[in-house]
Amino acid sequence: MAPLTPVPDIDAFEERAAIMQYDGGLTRSRAEDEAAQAQGFRDAAHYRQVLADYVVSGKL
Repeated sequence: MAPLTPVPDIDAFEERAAIMQYDGGLTRSRAEDEAAQAQGFRDAAHYRQVLADYVVSGKL
């Protein structure tokens, strides 16, 4: 059975990344990677790709 694709949560992603950047002192890029990984994605690029695919196709 193929692994399930996580559902991107934009609000949680943006909030977590902002907190890690400003309160945690991470770069924006690193904070976004961490926020994406917290939702089960490999990194921010993977998160954005799944989100874009979902917007276009309506399917995960």
